Parts: sequence; structure tokens; C-alpha cells
Amino acid sequence: MAAAGRGGRRGGRPTLEEVAARAGVGRGTVSRVVNGSPRVSPRTRAAVERAIAELQYVPHGAARALAADRTDSVALVIPEPETRLFAEPYFSGIIRGVGAGLADTDLQLLLILVRTPKERERLGQYLSAHRVDGVLLVSVHADDPLPDLLSRLELPAVLSGRRSARETVPYVDSDNTGGARAAARHLLERGRRTIATIAGPPDMYAAQCRLAGYRQALEDAGRDPDEALIVPADFTEDGGRRAMAALLDRRPDVDAVFAASDVMAAGALAVLRERGRRVPEDVALVGFDDSVVARHLDPPLSSVRQPIEEMGRAMARVLIEEIAERSRERPQLVLPTELVVRESS
Repeated sequence: MAAAGRGGRRGGRPTLEEVAARAGVGRGTVSRVVNGSPRVSPRTRAAVERAIAELQYVPHGAARALAADRTDSVALVIPEPETRLFAEPYFSGIIRGVGAGLADTDLQLLLILVRTPKERERLGQYLSAHRVDGVLLVSVHADDPLPDLLSRLELPAVLSGRRSARETVPYVDSDNTGGARAAARHLLERGRRTIATIAGPPDMYAAQCRLAGYRQALEDAGRDPDEALIVPADFTEDGGRRAMAALLDRRPDVDAVFAASDVMAAGALAVLRERGRRVPEDVALVGFDDSVVARHLDPPLSSVRQPIEEMGRAMARVLIEEIAERSRERPQLVLPTELVVRESS
């Protein structure tokens, strides 16, 4: 049918693609209208029905069979190993939020981990076969090919975060820059002079934004960021440990640290203890996420709260809307963050 849609009518009979083009929607949307699916907005349904009438389109068996392609399932894809999935509260928060967002629908949620190139290839084949109606993608790196594959497949998708400021795929993100700026500004206001940061992976836009916020706070205070006080890590506890050790070796006079995740802050705290540094007396410490980790550390960790579960619910809501009606404008939501001050700073 796709070839007929590109080349014009075959034998003069209107095609499903021509109806979709006339109505300004996708082929799947026309199929849902034809088959009486409730997952179409009244406005879209009216546009499709008007196009059907104008073209005198008569559905046939193949068109009706398209409805059987619906799987009533969506995939939550996390391209990380199990160790990160179970160690970092961010992922469990997203899963809880997505589950809550889908609770009142008929959609089943499939959790898919992608750990190796072979698994990524297998996932590509799975998605190409349209085994799911949509995809939620978490932990996006700049070079991740999955968002572009989803776009080529015209498969509804929503990202948690984004690859860059020019992201074209629908996404739900938090104000990473503003949150990091608030964290660094708080440390400045506490009178700290040598403020370091343990940044996230350079190929993740969220990490880039948090580093930018740290820099902005220093520049706002009339200070030039010292590159010796910036150490990238990988959002893991071990990464936080290694980065904190490197900072103390490099700049033993450090008196404050902004870690770009609570898990990395936990690793940093362990190293500070090992080196005989008191928190917050000698070194103030702030994390990012305001996860359960922050509340259970000793001392409790000051942290930037991002609404992780609400992000998951918003992702599910946007995906449901995209499945029902692919919007021409890509939905892009940025939720606010808030600094929660505790004893560590």
C-alpha cells in the first residue's frame, strides 16, 4: 500500500494513504477511525471522516486488517545494565511514574534493557516489526541511534531527557540547568570558597546542563570556573568515589562539592570520610535528584529535587496522546526543580 500511496492511485481507487494525506494524519490514525477505535480525538475523527467522504474512500479487508496490528502494549527501553537499573533510584521512580500513568488504560508495559550491541540490534528488529504501539526511552546519550530509528519507523516515542537542545523527538525533562545553578549558588551563599563539581557523563545532555548551571552560578558571583575543580563521572557511586578522590588529590583545599546525582554524592561522602573530612564542617556537599539516597545518608544530603515520578507519568500521558493522534508539533515538557537543603550543606 505504501508504494501505491507514493505513486498515486492504483486503478483509480482512493487509497488509505490519500485519505491520511487529505486529513493531515498518519495512516494508522485513518485505520483506527475506519475500525471504530476510541483512541482518536473527536477533531481528528471528524477530519478523517470528512476526507473519506470527499475522496469517496471505501474501506476494504486489507485496511480493516490494519487494526489488528495494534498490540495494546508499549515498551520502556532502558539502555543500561541491571546494576544501574537496581542501584539508582532514578530508574525505579520513572518506572513507578510510567506505571501510574498507564494504570487507567488497556496498555501493557514491557520493560526492555539494552546492554550489548547484539541486544540493541535485536531491539531494532523487534521495533521494526511494530511489536509495540509506542516506546518510552530512558537514559539517552548523544550518540544513541534509537530515537532516530523510532522516527524513521514512525513509531510514537517519548524520551526521558533529550540528546541535545535541538531534540526533535517528543520528550519530558527537568530544569537541569536551573537546579544546578541553585545548588552552586547555595554553596556560595554559605560562604564556601573552593567549590568543585562531580559532573555526569559528557555525552549526556542532562549532565551538560547541570555543569552549565554550576558554571553560571560561579560566573553570576563574579568567579571564573576553575577547570581543576571539575571532574566528570558516570552517575554511579563508584564514579563518585573516583571523582572525589581525584578532586582531593588535585585540590586538597576544596570546601564544597556539587555532585550531579545523589548516587555520586554518596560515593563522594564515603571518600571524604576516608580522608578525614567532616561534612559539612570541612566540606559541604549537595547532590541532584532528591532520591531516597539523599534522605538516608548521614548527614542527610542537600539535593536538587526533580519530580521523577511526575516525569514518568507525563511521559506516559504524552505517549498515549501520540498513539491516539500523532501531533505535528513535537510535545516537549520541562518540569521545574527545587533545592532541598539538609544537614550536608
